[in-house]
Amino acid sequence: MTASLYHLFAWAIEDRRQIFCTYDGYRREMCPIILGHSDGRAKALVWQFGGETSKGRDRGLGWKCLFLAGITNAKLVEGEWKAGSRHQQNQSCISDVDYDANPTSPYYPTHSLGELRGTLEPSPG
Repeated sequence: MTASLYHLFAWAIEDRRQIFCTYDGYRREMCPIILGHSDGRAKALVWQFGGETSKGRDRGLGWKCLFLAGITNAKLVEGEWKAGSRHQQNQSCISDVDYDANPTSPYYPTHSLGELRGTLEPSPG
């Protein structure tokens, strides 16, 4: 995984952009919600709203915890920001949260989304 993929996900959170990519061999359409690390590995908690999963096309959608190392062909896409319905439990996907789409995050993100402004020029989606 390159740093640019990590920044692409951070930028998507900041700019409320969708990401289309391939993960585990399946085309995914998602909005990243939380980005950070667990056991030294970059991870994202996303809301997958379209594409495919191991259960088939448009099945098994919803909250997904993804290792960024398993993502290929990622691109930013214009479209409605989707974050799923409010969930009743705390996330356990990411232990060290760097970015959170929730402006009142209970996870104490280590980076401000405002830090990204002007630092990244993502490739056109």
